[in-house]
Amino acid sequence: MTSIAIPSGMPQYDDVPRFDVARVRADFPILDREVNGHPLVYLDSANTSHKPRQVLDVLAEHYARHNANVSRSVHTLGTEATEAYEGARAKIAAFINAPSVDEVVFTKNSTEAINLVAYAFSNASLRPDADPRFRIGPGDEIVISEMEHHSNIVPWQLLAERTGATLRWFPVTDHGRLDESGLDDLVTERTKIVSLVHMSNILGTVNATARITQRVREVGALLLLDCSQSVPHLPMDVVDYDADFIVFTGHKMCGPTGIGVLWGRSELLAAMPPVFGGGSMIETVTMARSTFAAPPARFEAGTPPIAEAVALGAAVDYLTGIGMRAIQWHEKELTAYALDALATVPGLRVFGPNVPVGRGGTISFALGDVHPHDVGQVLDSLGVQVRVGHHCAKPVCTRFGVPAMTRASFYLYTTTEEIDALVAGLEQVRKVFD
Repeated sequence: MTSIAIPSGMPQYDDVPRFDVARVRADFPILDREVNGHPLVYLDSANTSHKPRQVLDVLAEHYARHNANVSRSVHTLGTEATEAYEGARAKIAAFINAPSVDEVVFTKNSTEAINLVAYAFSNASLRPDADPRFRIGPGDEIVISEMEHHSNIVPWQLLAERTGATLRWFPVTDHGRLDESGLDDLVTERTKIVSLVHMSNILGTVNATARITQRVREVGALLLLDCSQSVPHLPMDVVDYDADFIVFTGHKMCGPTGIGVLWGRSELLAAMPPVFGGGSMIETVTMARSTFAAPPARFEAGTPPIAEAVALGAAVDYLTGIGMRAIQWHEKELTAYALDALATVPGLRVFGPNVPVGRGGTISFALGDVHPHDVGQVLDSLGVQVRVGHHCAKPVCTRFGVPAMTRASFYLYTTTEEIDALVAGLEQVRKVFD
């Protein structure tokens, strides 16, 4: 990475951990390809990240030599697969500083993880012996924010419809941050759960949740943080964040698709009723009734995403080897560079925080009256890959009065030269639509 001057107010420090970006890029085979006759410039890592050879090799190795179902067989392949699967769970627990490996539940993705918690609430509401923390009905409230991905809106809307609870939300300020001015009136003794995004997938905002967490504790509610965009980019310590549940997904952090994680406090997972029924999640089964296994098995019915979990463990190894603090600083500097570079493009409007402090490497913008789909097509013709649309966050687009946005997002393999290519491409867009 080239030396970056940051006039927007974020100083550079000599003691910040660094890594060789060129060497990292060499680990990602896809970065060698061309698109439309141009070198690939991939600025869509908030959508999905690319995978290093170290992860691809582990995935192939598992299928080639260790493929078997887990927790079912005593033969060699079954034992190897189970050890690799549970070993991946242990790696992920260490990566997020979970107090217990049994607090890590494998899911299909973040969406399924959030739905798992939401359906546990409604299932508990049907059981007279359920833990009261999970019983919800008329008069109770669920709190989210206007900043959420649809995956953290729709499950709670459905829960409210099923149970008669009320859904409420934090508004978003003009600067793309949570408006906490009405915190005490919003989070009350009626609140059962607060579910918030930690880093916005559309605005890039990193939400400081300490005040909200304190209020949640005061009223006896539960707190879920959607960390899909933060676990891949920031050091994560679930103890420090003091949430009750955290969700994230593998494909945004150099892992494969089809694997996500729900972390929950041990005593809460133990109190939660199951959502899916089937093999592996049971203790006993008779024709009259069933009893259920302890977590995490209780929430992993059927054959799980075995190879995907093993490959996610390899992704955790890869990110740990580089260092999450180094990745965080690399992206801070890229974000500062990009904000300054984009400010030179006439007619460009950035949504969300316009400083690199308190935000991640995701920048959404509009370019005059040019529709984002047109922006994306011109950029693609130049090899620059960005996402366009509402980014599964339509309420944010409505809040800022636009039908869609163009989004550029960075990761550990992104370079300043790629940001320069984005800016040059936007100048070409202006020429086409001038």
